[in-house]
Amino acid sequence: MTASADSGPTPGAEPGSTSDRGTPREPEETFAQAVRRSAFGYVTPGQTPTGADLLRAMGGVRGIAESLVPGLAFLVIYAITREVLPSVLIPFGLAVVLVLVRIVMRQPWRPAVMGVVLLGVSAGLALLTGRAEDNFVLGFVINAVFLIALTISLAARRPLVGVIASLLTGEGPSWRADKARLRVSVIATLLWCGLFALRLAVELPLYFVGNTAGLATAKLVLGIPFYAAVLWATWLLMRTAWSKADDGESPAQ
Repeated sequence: MTASADSGPTPGAEPGSTSDRGTPREPEETFAQAVRRSAFGYVTPGQTPTGADLLRAMGGVRGIAESLVPGLAFLVIYAITREVLPSVLIPFGLAVVLVLVRIVMRQPWRPAVMGVVLLGVSAGLALLTGRAEDNFVLGFVINAVFLIALTISLAARRPLVGVIASLLTGEGPSWRADKARLRVSVIATLLWCGLFALRLAVELPLYFVGNTAGLATAKLVLGIPFYAAVLWATWLLMRTAWSKADDGESPAQ
């Protein structure tokens, strides 16, 4: 589940990448650190989320703007020119400039580099095929991978949202013994499955009919707004189940 938070402190993050003895971190610990740095990590399960938490998780106003600029630029330029070259290269160039500005201003920039890399790969694919709609193929692949991973976690009765929550709280696999937490984790994971499935259901038909402008619009609409809504719903769901433990209630067996 992709996070757009690329600025501000990381809640619960521990400095360094090795232990006190200089040995590499265990894979589980490394994954836990990645989860804490993700959008999920801005609210600990059981806590009440705020609008400020959501804004920080989305990267702040600047992060949201930087995420929207390339997509908007593509839509506007393609609508005017109907040409692949300027439609994909100008947004990529804008993204590079935004990262350079962060570097010059000594602000967090490394997470933003991944977005630039993905834009570059998408632009390269569109230029290679000469089809502007192929600029969105990588996005289809990413959404499909997330959807498959989430579905597998549900089939294995280890819903991914529950796994993430347990890493944030450090409680280990004990959350699965709590029926309320397991049920909430399943519901929240299904919400994320719905988000990625909705994106594919709306965008793939537009791709196959060659409606590039419609595809670009759909990606913008189904991007940050829907991501933020599902993230907020996930936080609220986790609060209902994980706050019980804070009140001293024992897990349901």
